[in-house]
Amino acid sequence: MGTSLAPNLVVSNARVSSGIPEDRDHAALAIGGGKVVAVGSDEDILALTGPATRMVDVRGARVIPGLVDSHIHVVRAGLTWTERLDWSEVASLADALASITAATNRVPEGSWIMVVGGWHPGRFPEGRGPTVQELSRAAPDHPVYVQLLYEEAWVNAAGLVALGIDARAPDPDGGSFERMADGTPTGSLRGPGAFGFCLRNAPEPDFEARLESSQAFFRRLNRLGLTGTIDTGGLGMLPEAYRPLYELWRQDRLTLRMRLFIMPTTPGDELSEIRDFVRYLNPRFGDEMLRLVGLGEIPLFAGWDGEGVRPFSMSPDHKRLLKEIVALLARNGWPLHQHAILDSTIRDVLDVWEEVDAEVPIADHRFALAHAEPISDENLRRVRRLGAGIAVQSRMPFRAADSARLWGDDVLAEAPPLRRILDLGIPLGAGTDATAVSPYNPWFSLWWLVSGRSVDGAPPRRAEHRLTRAEALAAYTRGSAWFSHDDNTRGTLAPGMAADLAVLSDDYFSVEEDTIPSLRSVLTVVGGNIVHADPDVEVRGASE
Repeated sequence: MGTSLAPNLVVSNARVSSGIPEDRDHAALAIGGGKVVAVGSDEDILALTGPATRMVDVRGARVIPGLVDSHIHVVRAGLTWTERLDWSEVASLADALASITAATNRVPEGSWIMVVGGWHPGRFPEGRGPTVQELSRAAPDHPVYVQLLYEEAWVNAAGLVALGIDARAPDPDGGSFERMADGTPTGSLRGPGAFGFCLRNAPEPDFEARLESSQAFFRRLNRLGLTGTIDTGGLGMLPEAYRPLYELWRQDRLTLRMRLFIMPTTPGDELSEIRDFVRYLNPRFGDEMLRLVGLGEIPLFAGWDGEGVRPFSMSPDHKRLLKEIVALLARNGWPLHQHAILDSTIRDVLDVWEEVDAEVPIADHRFALAHAEPISDENLRRVRRLGAGIAVQSRMPFRAADSARLWGDDVLAEAPPLRRILDLGIPLGAGTDATAVSPYNPWFSLWWLVSGRSVDGAPPRRAEHRLTRAEALAAYTRGSAWFSHDDNTRGTLAPGMAADLAVLSDDYFSVEEDTIPSLRSVLTVVGGNIVHADPDVEVRGASE
């Protein structure tokens, strides 16, 4: 437990959960050189301090390993974080509309006001989202865009004018404008093509604004106890979208450990783009704060089953193309983090993975399925044989009722089958899929893993597939670290591991279940550096 050099930082008078199974709580821990150097009693840890040691008495608070979101679109969300309204914690439709009106007093007339996902009407006592008329009354002189999941969006009257959407405007590819009998658009839109049309035609912030917006979002995540994220690419993520992130890295301003899975952007040209990735980039390039990991989340657009609420099938030709892509990745040591929701899609993906595995073993590359909520027992066993993992996210609280209509109630009751995943020893990572689908709050996701409940009126997940709080936390820490080859250095508070931790506002292990989503971090540490501290947290010592 001892060390020849005094630690840089000591956290004492705590209840430290190391994240190691069966380990007892500890009262204190010491950090040096960006790593945990010791855990133990207050007496033993305080004996290690020296003149340069900073000390924090956390007054009996719970300390956990820093949270790691295994699947989040953090880079994309950060670009416009400060430009958009966040409804993820809004309690009612009335409050949501009031936030739009309040925004009209902050931004110039004619400026866009946007809400791009992360909310659900099931959390509002009114039980519904806004009407176009309500949006127009809330902001008569500002264009407004509000998106719900990837299902529907609403644009107010000023927004329709700004976008040029009238009776003569054609529907965009992959989307539609709802119309009245005479062809006049109502302001209700459906489909990714319609959403993309609106977002592309709204003004975007400049580079400096994107830089500061990204940092603001990362610090917001720090305040929730997140110390790391796995970003899996996403629609519209062209190379220039990463410039603000890389500039923050260059300036040593990152406060989250970022792991990137990049993806092709042009349907029909995926193989060519991925060949260029393999030719010019190296997986695991970077450092401890920013690193490229592999390819995700959509290696082939024709193999993407969307939100998994509509029938989908992959053609034999597309399976052959997917095999060519996967073989290219496997031969060059690239991990793959692949979106697959429907069990039929999972079956097709695993068919391809197994064919490639017979030629080039993939187990060491840490391939993973993302989402996979209705996965069958047969396909779980196939995942296990391949040595792959499964990353689950809190999509289902907002998508359970929609999914049941296609999957059936029996499948929904076990979606995802968390107990069987753990019993089979399949690596399990937890996350959010934020921000267009789900809230970015990790505690909402942890609540869902533990409670099995949704907010859209669907029945809860069966009790056998609800995790204990310790199991859920493990999936959100060392479990998620597996997907980026970081599980040997991050995810537990053991000597020699990275000093990434969160001191919580209340005890995750004992609060009422419905209180879990309101937890936050009062002190967040990444690599031994304090990246967030509440005003009443007193750090004593050398840097006072």
